[in-house]
Amino acid sequence: MRVRFAPSPTGQLHVGNARTALFNWLLARGSGASFILRIEDTDAERSTKESEAAIVRDLRWLGLDWDEGPDIGGAHGPYRQSERLHLYGSYAAELLTAEAAYYCFCSTTQLDADRQDALANGRPARYAGTCRRLSREQAAARLAGGERPAIRFRVPEARDVVFTDAVRGDVRFQTDVIGDPVIVRADGTPAYNFAVVVDDALMAVTHVVRGEDHISNTPRQILLYEALGFTPPTFAHLSLVMGPDHSPLSKRHGATSVAEFRAKGYLPEALVNYLALIGWSPGGGDELLPIEELARRFSLEGVGHSAGVFDEEKLAWANRHYLKMADPARLAELALPYFKEAGVLMAPNDRGLQFLASAIGMASASVDRLSQVPARLAFLFHYDAAAALADERLVAEMREEGTRGVVAALAEELAAAPRLDREKFREIANRVKVRTSQKGKALFHPIRVVLTGRAEGPELDLAVPAIDLGAELPASAGIPKIVGNRERAAAFARALEETLR
Repeated sequence: MRVRFAPSPTGQLHVGNARTALFNWLLARGSGASFILRIEDTDAERSTKESEAAIVRDLRWLGLDWDEGPDIGGAHGPYRQSERLHLYGSYAAELLTAEAAYYCFCSTTQLDADRQDALANGRPARYAGTCRRLSREQAAARLAGGERPAIRFRVPEARDVVFTDAVRGDVRFQTDVIGDPVIVRADGTPAYNFAVVVDDALMAVTHVVRGEDHISNTPRQILLYEALGFTPPTFAHLSLVMGPDHSPLSKRHGATSVAEFRAKGYLPEALVNYLALIGWSPGGGDELLPIEELARRFSLEGVGHSAGVFDEEKLAWANRHYLKMADPARLAELALPYFKEAGVLMAPNDRGLQFLASAIGMASASVDRLSQVPARLAFLFHYDAAAALADERLVAEMREEGTRGVVAALAEELAAAPRLDREKFREIANRVKVRTSQKGKALFHPIRVVLTGRAEGPELDLAVPAIDLGAELPASAGIPKIVGNRERAAAFARALEETLR
């Protein structure tokens, strides 16, 4: 078995196309087949090297690799269509010689007029066959006169084209509604339906797995396979990925490209896992599985033909799972760009990264994506007692005698205390409890506000030790200066006194 993914480098990798790539990859890796990457770049005006590089980068970020492709070569190259033009010319000449194709001299104006006439009279908007009736001598005379024609494929008349789709079962088309398609444009570039047949045949592709928007192309391609003497592959057409309103996923639904979801802070393993669930189920009641297990279970027989809806809430659910499972050191490195975006400038060395990794668990267990990590850990890097006391509700709470007692006792206990780890913090909290007779929320909520400057956040058993661990970091660690618990408590006590005076 040989499968391929053949994107056009005219933009970013859409998640719908990424799912097509993924399904091809899962099929290949689960069955020991070859997976080919081919770049369909014959649209010279829109194709760019930058887009090709971005697509390759996104595929690799998703964890998809290939056995043959433009970057690694292979026995069936080249793997860019722009480098295969001589092949298309050769096969077009073969079809012309066999009279399975003919020159078309119709102008764009004439074609548009014919199309409008057909629509106005209730006929299919297909090529009228004007040049199909030209003799070889007539065509040769026009060529000699300097005209530059397109080449059209001569579709057999009054015939049914039937193929068995691996997802949808038997599909039937009548050639009377197809029309003769252009296979080579007047400028010499191949049309999609022609180039893809030549490429898939010469690359020995056995299974073409692609979106259902290509179903109408399939009969033309099957006829071309036959005319060229090639055996058609097995076709499998995947349902389109829809937005929440059940229209094709597009920009109006928000993020649609792999790069955009990456920028929002989703992990590749979460996006891969979620994309695999759109239109296919791994069975066994399982949904969250590593890519290797997805490949082991994947089959075309299990792919549904109903449209799948892209639900970012479910993607976020999957991402939460993988954030909790991920190596903290990896998350620390991945989170760095988001700290920069949030205005927390850092250039951590190994010690700084170790600190960030030790703290990141406070965020990764309670956020949907990496971009939300800086806000969750903001209490470490931004401490301002006066700003916290600008909240009138908080000030009202602090006016209560028991709360003021907790603030004062905490500041006094910390003034003589060493830096806190979890056990030392519990000892300090117990001493404040004994001194003030406060307990539960009445004890710990004021402590949270004093030491984090916020009314809510991570567990204090995690947050408080992280504050003092960060306070001990040297400047060379590359982490912004973190104010320690001792200094925070003293500053808060002074600010509260000023506020209540």
